[in-house]
Amino acid sequence: MGARFAGRSAAETGRGIVDLVRSSEVISRVELAELSGLTEASISRTVKRLLEDGLLVEVGQSETTGGKPRRLLALNTNGRYAVGLSVDEAQLTYALTNLRGEVVGRLVSRGIGTDTPAVVVRRMVRETTRLLREHEVDAGDVLGIGVAIAGRLDLRGAAMRALRDTTDWEQFALGPALEEALGLPATLEHDYVCAALGEFWVGRIPASSDFVCFYAATGFGAGIMLGGEIYRGSSGNAGEVGHVVLQAGGPECWCGSRGCLEAVAGPRTVVRKALASRALARRLSLTGDPDAVRADFALVARAAAAGDAACEQLVEESAGYVGATLLSLTNALDLDRIVLSGPAFADAGEYYLRATQSAVSELSFMRQVHPVTVELSTLQMQSSAIGAATVALDGGLAAR
Repeated sequence: MGARFAGRSAAETGRGIVDLVRSSEVISRVELAELSGLTEASISRTVKRLLEDGLLVEVGQSETTGGKPRRLLALNTNGRYAVGLSVDEAQLTYALTNLRGEVVGRLVSRGIGTDTPAVVVRRMVRETTRLLREHEVDAGDVLGIGVAIAGRLDLRGAAMRALRDTTDWEQFALGPALEEALGLPATLEHDYVCAALGEFWVGRIPASSDFVCFYAATGFGAGIMLGGEIYRGSSGNAGEVGHVVLQAGGPECWCGSRGCLEAVAGPRTVVRKALASRALARRLSLTGDPDAVRADFALVARAAAAGDAACEQLVEESAGYVGATLLSLTNALDLDRIVLSGPAFADAGEYYLRATQSAVSELSFMRQVHPVTVELSTLQMQSSAIGAATVALDGGLAAR
């Protein structure tokens, strides 16, 4: 345990100490030294700086059996805040969190739709300002804004979808644009990575657990957490499991490949198959609008949950492919937990849960060595927004 802080800079050490205090709720300097491997002198210097900066507070003394009582430390929970913003075509979801990652304010508005980046950025600024004002949070106490977004990310703070029909959003540098307009540090991150961080940060999953957060919106992604750290890959884009090929030579995917998970089982594919039946499309009042895939998929999912046989077949087929993909991930990474999260699971999550549980429990290569827990997220629609706020908290603490 002690080696975890070896070689860290002062800023990284401070951030690590804050995280230890957060996960422990209350802790003494001696215990921090034991957990971090740092000397008590180093801990004292770091803690002094964090107390002066208003990130930690002293909350009394420990009980003693004869020795000197130890002063206990805790997070100054409302000493700093962060904003998380989950962005997609259907809706914008904001989460205002305190230093513990607890949500103290929420705001949901319509998605980016067909609006241009300039229009949406102005709206994001208005809505963020409104969220802070409504909850009486001074912008000076906000460490930053984290933005959860779909697509491949590059180092300029842009998201690249690489759609055949490109839009103004293609490679638009959203991070710098928001940073300039809001006057706050802005960090872009994958929506599925943010969802994994949201699950981890709220304390439901221990740091010792190797898990995947499978996130489903209009596409699929997997936030991979190994040993308490996100696995990012060589360019920070690890986790694009929506483009794992399941059918060689299968249906064409928007990415240019064939037979990808998204192409055979994604919400767009489920909706397209539903629209192929005119009677079913009429019965469900499907729009067929390419910009309303989430809404149409929700109609199919709700009908399936209500017992519509045709819709059940479509959703179960999709869930079977998802289960097979997560079985492969479990075998490759030796996972002990899978969390299903995201708006696509809001109405049909139980189908995907059953399919994945069945595949993993019956076919996992390591099933006789250890069990694998599969569960639906309790955060669902908020998971990526909460995780995005933790990205901002983490980055803001490092900067300080």
